[in-house]
Amino acid sequence: MAPKAQVAKDFEASLKELEQIVKELESGEMPLDDSLKKFEKGIELYKECRQTLSSAEKKIKILNENLKEIDYQE
Repeated sequence: MAPKAQVAKDFEASLKELEQIVKELESGEMPLDDSLKKFEKGIELYKECRQTLSSAEKKIKILNENLKEIDYQE
């Protein structure tokens, strides 16, 4: 498992790359073949980012549940 700092760095880098791809695609200046390749890469990055966010959301829910258990015990 990657260290938390590395996961955050990877997420930020992936998100930044995805934003750049969107800008390039929106410009409409690339040939169709290049646009398709960029689009595919964008989909891969989106999936990675979504998975990272989903994992973080699950961890937050677990931490909140643990916190509630601690509060009830006190």
